[in-house]
Amino acid sequence: MAELPPIGIGTWENDDPAQCAESVRTGLEMGYRHVDTAEAYGNEAAVGDGIAAADVDREDIFLASKVASDSTGLTHDAVLDTATGSLDRLGVEYLDLFYVHWPMGEYDSEETLGAFDELYADGRIENVGVSNFEPDLVDEAMATLDAPLFANQVEMHPLLQQEALVDHAQEHDYTLVAYSPLARGKALELPEITSIAEKAGVSPAQVCLAWVTGHDNVVAIPKASIEEHIRDNWEALEFTLSPEDRDRIDAIDRTERQVDYPEAPWHR
Repeated sequence: MAELPPIGIGTWENDDPAQCAESVRTGLEMGYRHVDTAEAYGNEAAVGDGIAAADVDREDIFLASKVASDSTGLTHDAVLDTATGSLDRLGVEYLDLFYVHWPMGEYDSEETLGAFDELYADGRIENVGVSNFEPDLVDEAMATLDAPLFANQVEMHPLLQQEALVDHAQEHDYTLVAYSPLARGKALELPEITSIAEKAGVSPAQVCLAWVTGHDNVVAIPKASIEEHIRDNWEALEFTLSPEDRDRIDAIDRTERQVDYPEAPWHR
């Protein structure tokens, strides 16, 4: 099974096609190898343009997309149609990872994941993922799929530490992919984060990313659209938190989601 790099480039809300393509190209040529997009982001074509423009071989890039619950839907045929559309928009022959974006709407584990098994068997996707799943839904998905479950993408940052999901990923040996790892900027203002950053001579973003990726089986996909931020996030790989500083961040006792819906599984 593939192993994800600790930091990838996220593209959520990277809506300007030219900027999105340029940020993907910049990230790949800087060293990023994991690119994350989704049908719902409306930027798959721009992401594909960035991949095509980068001086990086396609087989060296781990490309992920997602099928949404609120557009074409999550019925068996809709999943297959969305996968075809994503491949066409991205200009690629396969996806390294394809996710169920949200377990909402028409999501049905047997019907939806049955389509994922077909895509996996056909070679159109190389790994199956879920997103925004709680542990019980991950258990159900693993029991339903013929293909191995590769990843669960969830919001995770110092203000939403997701201990139960981290433990579950480690126990069952799949990857937890952390989106919004900076809490949409709110984590950068935490006194614990800023004081550690000042002491170490790094940015608050690098502290947050080092904390996220310091967990076994957890990687991060921070969104960045300008070269300065893309580089700052990438350079977090050069920084390691001390055990004492990790403990300080672990002790932040707050639960503040940045992405939430009434139908989300944690409200059931």
